[in-house]
Amino acid sequence: MPHKQVFYSIILIESAQGEIVIDDDKIRLDEPKLIVVKPQSISSIDINRRAKGTMICFTEDFFSLRYNNNVLYQFLFLRPQSKPYVRLSSTQKSKWDILLQLITLLQLITQEYHLHQKEVTKVLRSYLNILLFEVERMCDNVGWVKPKNSKQDKIRDFEVCIEKHFQTHKLPSDYAEMLCVRANYLNKICKEETGQTAGDIIRKPITIEAHRLLHYTNDSVNEISNQLGFENASYFITFFKHQTKMTPEQFRKIQE
Repeated sequence: MPHKQVFYSIILIESAQGEIVIDDDKIRLDEPKLIVVKPQSISSIDINRRAKGTMICFTEDFFSLRYNNNVLYQFLFLRPQSKPYVRLSSTQKSKWDILLQLITLLQLITQEYHLHQKEVTKVLRSYLNILLFEVERMCDNVGWVKPKNSKQDKIRDFEVCIEKHFQTHKLPSDYAEMLCVRANYLNKICKEETGQTAGDIIRKPITIEAHRLLHYTNDSVNEISNQLGFENASYFITFFKHQTKMTPEQFRKIQE
């Protein structure tokens, strides 16, 4: 059945017969393929039982907890307007060499996940980072170009502004002024292009930075509240609980 997801999926098809439908794209599975399903996409899979391959799923928050916020935007194949499949091609390697390399990386990720050894999440993020760069190299080799979309560019400018000012500016109107647009227009294009409000986009990096500080430092909740520009710790705790359904202390405890 078709379904909408809120996370990323990377599916490496080694062999299969059938079809994957992602939004308006129908992908025939008659040879090895790399499929990318992005958040908010509607997809359905119809393949034979003997199909062979690997699928990994991850959220933006999982990746961004270790790396800079919005860094996923640098990967062309993960952008909303990109096609949901990547050709296994390179000027230096055969398709089968690329396939073997991807299989090896995915096996390492799968093995690390199941063994669940010390610092497993850090290792998984590192493997995932390598995998994403390897896929991006394949995109470069076939001459992908960035589609022109003024709304997407404006949202990217919005995200860059947030990265610089989220500690001091927390209102859509603040960023609309920086971008020389009306707040209503900024909110409209955010909904159209991402499915999120401007406020949602502003709150995301604040929440991720709070996750980082709680996970990687011994700073008190009050100190973290000050670093993130909240008026007081009580306001920060309320904000954090609304975003994550747990208090900062509860989050810190489950990370131990």
